[in-house]
Amino acid sequence: MKNAIPVIDISNIHKAFGENEVLKGVTLSVANGETLVILGRSGSGKSVTIKCLVGLVPVDKGVVKVFGTDIIKLNNRELNKLRVRIGFMFQNGALYDSMSVRQNLTFTLKHHTKDISKEAIEIQINEALENVGLIQAIDKMPAELSGGMRKRIGMARTLIIRPEIILYDEPTSGLDTITAREISELMLSIQKKYKTTSIVITHDIDCAKLTGKRIMILKDGVIHAEGTYAGLKKSKDEWVRSFFI
Repeated sequence: MKNAIPVIDISNIHKAFGENEVLKGVTLSVANGETLVILGRSGSGKSVTIKCLVGLVPVDKGVVKVFGTDIIKLNNRELNKLRVRIGFMFQNGALYDSMSVRQNLTFTLKHHTKDISKEAIEIQINEALENVGLIQAIDKMPAELSGGMRKRIGMARTLIIRPEIILYDEPTSGLDTITAREISELMLSIQKKYKTTSIVITHDIDCAKLTGKRIMILKDGVIHAEGTYAGLKKSKDEWVRSFFI
């Protein structure tokens, strides 16, 4: 529906760290079930944008609405309640090295879902691992996993809370071309299966092409260009085209 309220709605947000003004008026919205890709050079503010979205970094100015609620006006308890509905996949997978895969997933589940039974934990862990094709790694330690496997387990840990929104921060960084494509395809299958709303922060153009129907490019703290992969690739703006070479 054209008049539906966006699941994510950011308006004119600014963020500076001391003298370094990273965001200078970013505005974007994401519809229910949509995957938006944000491209940009290192230091362009991509990761800061999604951290502002979940309140990990407070904005200096602007409006950040998630599920129709301005998160800037929420107290800590209300913000934590909203964060339960959002999955955040960090660049390195963010696994606890001292815990097995099973323990990592159990810890996340217990943190988000109080009074959950052992049977429910087992069911949800198995489902999450089956979704990423790594049920056989359930009792392995993170040190025993390859980079691609760590990413998949990180994705399983994100999925286990059954989020309505997933924020991906450089999901394919540090991976070889084949593994990176496998992760991108996995992201696509998860979106189709669970109808999640997603934002993908990446500099991997192949990941952007595969996962996002709409792409935004950040430059100097603002959205410099927006469109489809095909449209942006043929842009008259030489700087925009440089991403697609």
